[in-house]
Amino acid sequence: MIGKRLKHTLVPTVFVGLLCLNASGQTKDISLKIHLSGVAKSKISLLSLAGASIKTIVENPAINNGGTAVLNIPKDQLPGEFVLRFDYQEKESSNPYPAEKRIFVNNQNLELWARPKALNHPDSTYFQKGEIENTVITAFAADNGKRREQLGLLQNFLMNYDRPESKFFALGTEEYEGRRLTYNKWIEAQTLQHKNTFVSNSFVFQHIAPILWKGTEKDRVNSVIEHYLDGMDFKNPMIIKTTEIKEWMNKYVNIYGAMSTTIELRDSLFTLAGKRAIEKARLGHPLVYGWMVDYFYNGFESFNMTAGIKMLEPYLNDPLCLTSRRKAIEQRLKGLETLVVGSVTPDFDWKLASGNTVKFHQFKTEAKYKLVLFWSADCQHCKELVEKLHPWYQDASKREMMDVFAISLDETETEIPAWEKAKVGLPAFKHKRAEQGIRSPEAAAYFVLSTPTMVLVDAKSNKIVALPETVAQLEAEMK
Repeated sequence: MIGKRLKHTLVPTVFVGLLCLNASGQTKDISLKIHLSGVAKSKISLLSLAGASIKTIVENPAINNGGTAVLNIPKDQLPGEFVLRFDYQEKESSNPYPAEKRIFVNNQNLELWARPKALNHPDSTYFQKGEIENTVITAFAADNGKRREQLGLLQNFLMNYDRPESKFFALGTEEYEGRRLTYNKWIEAQTLQHKNTFVSNSFVFQHIAPILWKGTEKDRVNSVIEHYLDGMDFKNPMIIKTTEIKEWMNKYVNIYGAMSTTIELRDSLFTLAGKRAIEKARLGHPLVYGWMVDYFYNGFESFNMTAGIKMLEPYLNDPLCLTSRRKAIEQRLKGLETLVVGSVTPDFDWKLASGNTVKFHQFKTEAKYKLVLFWSADCQHCKELVEKLHPWYQDASKREMMDVFAISLDETETEIPAWEKAKVGLPAFKHKRAEQGIRSPEAAAYFVLSTPTMVLVDAKSNKIVALPETVAQLEAEMK
């Protein structure tokens, strides 16, 4: 995005941190032996929960009742949290039925006796004696649930008590604070006791921040924001391998989102949330620092928050920021600098109904504007946009003023048929599919990294008039 790359060697402390992370990783593959019972047969798949999407790591296509399957989990996937999925047939003639169980794998070979119809019942599905990770997290979850339940009941009572000025309320809040501190100390003790396990890295997300009981509702929200990140150990790189970190950060961002009343305020608040969280994370491990930048970039990109993306620019110049999205962020920033109102739009080929091909700039039209729309048929935000845009465009006055060039970035075997079907219901648009999707020359020229993206163009000069995000913004720009 900023067109710059790191030119300096990472400082020694970064290497020390990375060595520590590598030392906690795996030196060999881990085997998962599964004994199947209670069904005729089953396909078994192991899916990783790491990264942006769930993906299958290894699978056994068919194991019969009473049989044993061995899944070898690659060391580069460990430690981690996985979904163990059984697509089982109760009888030979039955259709497959899914059942799933979340499991944790670290550095111990595992053996599991599984009944897919009772996959989460400990009497029917269980690991070998002496298994560590899943045993520890199960015990922790049970104990933790009881402790948090009591705190939750007290908190709910205090939140709804109608006489906050009373002595009783003061005693109640004092009792709550004492219990909260005791609970947080228990979390710390559990983390220390099980420090050699992978699952202990997720315990910190249970930390409960203080609550400001006096003052207005706004004061209380601001207090939650101020202290939300306090209990996190950003120096521990293993927290980014847990599934809890994203959920924990989503809750943090949602607090800001709840205060948003307009799109402009939302963008401002989310940018502020990103700035505060990244500043906290930059004091920790470089991998955690980089993860936090990646997290907010993905969020800003999905909502096309240009202010948020620009906020990330200084962190790309920091050699301690080990972001995995550096190239994408640099490209996006470059696009923000290049595709601005008043600049000439990038040109591309467009195939006419006659079969001839013309350049976008030479496309003949009586309309005042041309709208370039990058979208994807399986993108939820795209669906929401076109469901508003197409009916709005049916008005004769709108069609006289503007031609819509809808460029699909669908490219997979499932996406293309979805696009073929979707465009039938959008006859007012001019359609094209970019063959290489997000990697196509068209997407690259317009610096498109996510969909939907709209660019309103003056039909005569081919200069950018606006970069609207909504139909309302588009209409406001069409004068």
